[in-house]
Amino acid sequence: FLFVSCENDLQTINLLNTGKDAPSETMKDAEIIYSDSGIVKMKLTGPQLDRYSGERPHIVFPKGVDMVFYDDSMKVNSTLKAEYGIRYEEEGGMEAKRNVEVVNVKGDKLNTEHLIWEEGKDRIYTKEFVKITQGRDVIHGNGLESNQDFTVYKILNPTGAFTLNEGESDK
Repeated sequence: FLFVSCENDLQTINLLNTGKDAPSETMKDAEIIYSDSGIVKMKLTGPQLDRYSGERPHIVFPKGVDMVFYDDSMKVNSTLKAEYGIRYEEEGGMEAKRNVEVVNVKGDKLNTEHLIWEEGKDRIYTKEFVKITQGRDVIHGNGLESNQDFTVYKILNPTGAFTLNEGESDK
């Protein structure tokens, strides 16, 4: 008589089958709605969502992401589009990369290659090159700080030509 027995560790099997850096969940045509006290604040959509668990859980939108920010009346405050996005679930922030475009309620448009959103601080920022289009005026610079609605912003190192209305030079 010969008895053979073996025991398999499920974590080891999962690492062998999926690879250490594989997502724990993948979703196609994803839509996530974030709310606070029953009021919708933001909607994220993307053609693919990869969720990673572990020490720093996060969601990756490897094929692009669209974000819509709402006010308390469900009116759109601003929108964000990018070719790649990472949402950090525990920290409540996000990074948008490659062809990032933010548009506010006034129609001002921000273009950059990398933008960080700190949700709890109502802040977006970048150290990268930025282009802001306001009607016919275009402002270039390096670095930007703004509120999350992109209605109050400051270019850290502006370049290029732009028009100042009377009284605006003190702002």
